[in-house]
Amino acid sequence: MREAVVVSYARTGLAKAARGGFNNTSNMAILAHAIEHAVKRSKTDPKEVEDVVAGCVAASGNVARGAALMAGLPITTSGATINRACSSGLNAIAVAARYITEEGANVVVGSGVDSITFQGGGGGGKEPKIVDMYPDYWMPMIDTADVVAQRYGISREYQDEYSLESQRRMAAAQQAGKFKDEIVPMKTKMKVVNKETKEESIVDYEVNRDECNRPDTTLEGLSKLAPVKGPDKFVTAGNASQLSDGAAAVVLMEAKEAEKRGLQPLGAFKGWAVAGCKPDEMGIGPVFAVPRLLERHGLKVSDIDLWELNEAFASQCLYSRDKLGIDPAKYNVNGGSIAIGHPFGMTGARLSGHVLMEGKRRGAKKVVVTMCIGGGMGGAGLFEVY
Repeated sequence: MREAVVVSYARTGLAKAARGGFNNTSNMAILAHAIEHAVKRSKTDPKEVEDVVAGCVAASGNVARGAALMAGLPITTSGATINRACSSGLNAIAVAARYITEEGANVVVGSGVDSITFQGGGGGGKEPKIVDMYPDYWMPMIDTADVVAQRYGISREYQDEYSLESQRRMAAAQQAGKFKDEIVPMKTKMKVVNKETKEESIVDYEVNRDECNRPDTTLEGLSKLAPVKGPDKFVTAGNASQLSDGAAAVVLMEAKEAEKRGLQPLGAFKGWAVAGCKPDEMGIGPVFAVPRLLERHGLKVSDIDLWELNEAFASQCLYSRDKLGIDPAKYNVNGGSIAIGHPFGMTGARLSGHVLMEGKRRGAKKVVVTMCIGGGMGGAGLFEVY
């Protein structure tokens, strides 16, 4: 039986959208950087990479194919870009793994990228029929987070406390150097705007770390932030994921092929599941996807040693964590997107690579990556750590 294992992982740092080090760099170039270094770390000849699958939300065109070529992979390497909103990067890994296990490929890259700075690819407008069927289908995700908070009694205080803990955990992990082995520095040309004169200039820059977190965050500071949608709402700039740019990539290989080459994989991709939920509470999608995934593999929540549940908003991840009964000590142990940032198509790939590396540090065996998905869905992936 064929099995897909992850033999390498590389990513960029995360930069603030519009104001950060990637504000003058295309998502194709950012993704190419991650792919190039993931392939180098795998000690694989680029010509052996059969396909590159990339998750991407805020762009048009086949980013994967262009990035593969920019990364130095040969013309014979194909590329496909998929969009399942915030689970696109994880979904890309699942597709890449299936190409290995079911179709006979030996080496495939799974990846994700988004430049929120350069959102492109218009959606073509709203389809009237789907609006009639599901009026909330295009509800902005920030509004769905407020719905979840209101509907399930997730207080503003609880959300702010959680957000502070995400910042604290991320700062501690960054201070301890836990992200350094993941990040490959990337030199860029950054646009800088003079606040007084509004004059624009281009400067040399290097994105070599995650730049979005706020290690000096306090509960008092969070509590003073006004809700984005009005005083009776919950979501603020402090308890939601930050708009950011970045890319991540993993190289997957058939297990016996990796063994033959003497490689030491980070772990194996074991399975993936999706599930739908009401569009107006899309944030609780993991509550439906995780049980489906675990049931198919004969597992319980307590069997999972480490969890990464994407922090789109504090309200949705708190409800999902508590409803599923996940131990907070095993959950987002190095902080999440509220602190680190959330380039939509990249995050699933970043979480997958990170949980394998952190799982190895902690001696974990079974780990799960899960997230909510715009439009009313949840996605979840199971990995085994080596």
